Amino acid sequence: MLWIIFMLLLFISSMEMLTQNRWKKQASAGLLENCTGCVLCSEDNGCITCHQRLFLLIWRDGIRQYGMCVHTCPPGYFGVRGLEVNRCTKCRSPSCESCFSRDFCMKCKDKFYLHKGQCFRQCPPSTAAQLDTRECQETCELGPWSQWSTCTHEGRTCGCKWGVETRVREVLGAAREEGAACPELLETRKCRMRKHCPGGEHHTA
Repeated sequence: MLWIIFMLLLFISSMEMLTQNRWKKQASAGLLENCTGCVLCSEDNGCITCHQRLFLLIWRDGIRQYGMCVHTCPPGYFGVRGLEVNRCTKCRSPSCESCFSRDFCMKCKDKFYLHKGQCFRQCPPSTAAQLDTRECQETCELGPWSQWSTCTHEGRTCGCKWGVETRVREVLGAAREEGAACPELLETRKCRMRKHCPGGEHHTA
């Protein structure tokens, strides 16, 4: 009877050891998977420090915090190199896709326009939206249009049926940004001329 009890206890002990070893192998495999590129790693929280050239990316899932070592920081983050650890730091603005520093955006997410490191749904006054670059470009401050000029055709003011007249406007102040988008400064339109010149002569403007 004692021999049967002893064998039963030995069998139970062996099963427990087998289960523990299996769990340790699974935990080690998961730890290695979550600790790629790590120098120090936590089984619960992932990477704590990374190899010299990698960045430590930390994110939260509820109340838990996880770390991962990456070669480049993902969208919405920028890399900061330090003496002890290189970190991926999150851009402050949620509408920023990539940033140079925490408060200076370099590229905005869709439906936003970039202007001086900030993201806007609509470009500020005195700027125009550039759809191809998703940026707000400053515009020129313009004066009023002049009066339409005399209607002429090849330098003549009469003797033809149709001519062209023009008007102009000036830039009042230099744009704050080099290469600012300026609207047209000159306009032309078709105009009717006097077909017959007084005295039968062609007059030039």
